[in-house]
Amino acid sequence: MVAGNGLFYPILGFASCVAFIYMSFGDLGLTYHQEPELAFVTRNGTQFVVDGRPFYINGWNSYWLMDHSAEEDRKPRVSAMLEAGAKMGLTVCRTWAFNDGGYNALQISPGRFDERVFKALDYVIAEARQHGIRLLFSLVNNLRAYGGKTQYVKWAWEEGIGLSSSNDSFFFDPTIKRYFKNYVKTLLTRKNTITGIEYRNDPIIFGWELMNEPRCMSDSSGDTLQDWMEEMSAFVKSIDKNHLLTVGLEGFYGPKNPKRLTVNPEDWASTFGTDFIRNSKVPDIDFASVHIYPDHWVQHQTFEEKLTFVSKWMLSHIEDGHYELNKPVFFTEYGFSNLNNDFQPSQRERFYKTVLDIIYKSAKRKRAGAGALVWQLFVEGMEEFNDDFGIVPWERPSTYKYFTKQSCSLARLQGIPLQNQIYRELCLQRQ
Repeated sequence: MVAGNGLFYPILGFASCVAFIYMSFGDLGLTYHQEPELAFVTRNGTQFVVDGRPFYINGWNSYWLMDHSAEEDRKPRVSAMLEAGAKMGLTVCRTWAFNDGGYNALQISPGRFDERVFKALDYVIAEARQHGIRLLFSLVNNLRAYGGKTQYVKWAWEEGIGLSSSNDSFFFDPTIKRYFKNYVKTLLTRKNTITGIEYRNDPIIFGWELMNEPRCMSDSSGDTLQDWMEEMSAFVKSIDKNHLLTVGLEGFYGPKNPKRLTVNPEDWASTFGTDFIRNSKVPDIDFASVHIYPDHWVQHQTFEEKLTFVSKWMLSHIEDGHYELNKPVFFTEYGFSNLNNDFQPSQRERFYKTVLDIIYKSAKRKRAGAGALVWQLFVEGMEEFNDDFGIVPWERPSTYKYFTKQSCSLARLQGIPLQNQIYRELCLQRQ
């Protein structure tokens, strides 16, 4: 009947146009679902595994991705950084999945979230998927930046229900623990508005980190932190059994561990309420995390002595992963400051080379050293967000080559170059 009025074809054409626009822009989740199915990263003993093959990691930290994604003028930096990382053959980026209180807060107050910022995090995940970069998300900060445990304590104190104004009450106050659990549940069960995938079901997420550099100075025995880690790791796993989980440790040995005397940088390192072995043995913790900051930790040594410390520090933890934990050891931050009096860019490169070489040798021997993430990478024009560790890697070609060489070396161990276009292009000249 419509055709008889001469309207059928114009309407059909209009409907087709609308359908095309909708499929192209209106439901971006359709685009993502049409991509090849990704596998979750799992572990087998001391190794990360993807699709049945060992997965060794060369990656980086860009904590700022969600914050920048929330601002239209800064948003392009997110895609640019992820694209650049992919072109370097990097595979994992560690970033914040929190911003508690303050500017661009994800969690405005306990249980109240800013949907605009949540959509910014959705965008980070969707862009990471587009570029094949897996994300290690940290869930809260021990430090004050981006809210951290201080903000949680402040919220409880302001409501008159906090047991103590001490920042360490984050680890034992039942109200604060309830705040944090609610945040974790909200995050893990979030349905991405772009991909349509719940975070807990998205394999582009490498895993979760309970806290960035947890410390509980009020209980050097470590019991308070240990209880918190056990409770929170079990809670995360009760919601999400797909993803790997770590603590977020710096790697210091505790007061009862004999290695505190021979491996820790100095005596103070055993007083923070953490213990690498004890904390990493928690059953629901899948892999151990370690940080490396020689010039902040051993300030009164020569550069060569600092490099010696780095080697000893890394090899000790890899040994622990192999013999004590039977878990991968992931060096989730390593950095070298440019504020040293005698700083030279070549020193930083030698530090990078030391770290990367140890990871490669561990991977080649199928030991527990599973990878390393440099702190931290930026794109151009981000000087105001830099600290004394950040770099734009392609601004110094020799530095850039260290990272790409490591990507190619690890890829060859996994047999990737023959199957992946990025690695073929990146590593062909290194054959």
